[in-house]
Amino acid sequence: MPTAQVVTITEKTSYSVKEIIWDWLSTDAGAVVGSVTTNAYTGRCIYCSLESDAGGTAPTNLWDCTVKDADGVDVLKGLGADVTAAATVYKADSDGLGAVVESTLTLAVQNAGDANGGIVRLFIR
Repeated sequence: MPTAQVVTITEKTSYSVKEIIWDWLSTDAGAVVGSVTTNAYTGRCIYCSLESDAGGTAPTNLWDCTVKDADGVDVLKGLGADVTAAATVYKADSDGLGAVVESTLTLAVQNAGDANGGIVRLFIR
């Protein structure tokens, strides 16, 4: 039986800095697709952390992640490519993160391996 993806999205929107957390587990094809936020966002992406699970659900090394707006633009601007599974990867505004205007955001993960997981946190101001 194929493994289904599991994604829990937590959206914290009460303050001037918004936090979106995708806690994901990939399919047997090593992917997560179509995980869309409930809320629309506007602002600069100021910080992102890409964390791999440990132990038996650690993703394949050099997994890939995008967070796209409704127009299909990756607000991570390619910075989610080839993520190491050995440590949490941190990206900041100064690394070249993008912006979003009145749009929901969709997480996609590829090359993570069968039923592996991690957490993506994105902060928008």
